[in-house]
Amino acid sequence: MKPASLFVALCMCAATAAQAVDYVSVGESAAILYDAPSLKAKKLFVVNRYMPFEQVVTLDNWVKVRDHSGGLYWLEKRVLSDKKYVFAVNPVVDVRAGPDFGAARVFQVRQQVALELLESTGTGWVKVRHRDGEVGYVKSTEVWGE
Repeated sequence: MKPASLFVALCMCAATAAQAVDYVSVGESAAILYDAPSLKAKKLFVVNRYMPFEQVVTLDNWVKVRDHSGGLYWLEKRVLSDKKYVFAVNPVVDVRAGPDFGAARVFQVRQQVALELLESTGTGWVKVRHRDGEVGYVKSTEVWGE
């Protein structure tokens, strides 16, 4: 391979690796996870509103998604929302008044409680809102879906 061709190939690989992960959340009150992109496919699970997923592939009216454990499923596109949610992965997560462990604790959530993602600070903390309206910051390593 010529040096110029190798350079172009490396740039394309780097660009692909740098693409941001796209997350979606369930917008309906519940959604069915399927093993294939068809209503006739095997129904695997039912998940609640706000459940975040990593969007892997879109195919017509279906989206292949990955959950926090790495499982791959198909969801109908119509049940998904662009509104971003994260959920707690630790048994208990402190939501703080500021993006710092020294900031006052505003509230706590238990594992798998969904929080609306308001902002990623770029410092390892994310700003979130509880469904009751309380707002605060959590360490990004303590939630999934951002």
